[in-house]
Amino acid sequence: MEVKIGVLHTPREIVLESGQSAEAVESAVSEALSGKAQLLSLTDEKGRKVLVPAERLAYVEIGEPSVRKVGFGPL
Repeated sequence: MEVKIGVLHTPREIVLESGQSAEAVESAVSEALSGKAQLLSLTDEKGRKVLVPAERLAYVEIGEPSVRKVGFGPL
């Protein structure tokens, strides 16, 4: 699923494809915003970890699970 993270005072957003469920991402975001965690920590599909300081979060957009398209037809 695609996750977009807006960071304060940064013109670009962080976009990653995560293998985590929407509930797991939402739980991690709410822990970071409530002060239980200092960092928002998410892992992408390739196993890379993305860490964002909780006080710098502007927004987090959680997309729907993406279905891998196969073939040469129009998208």
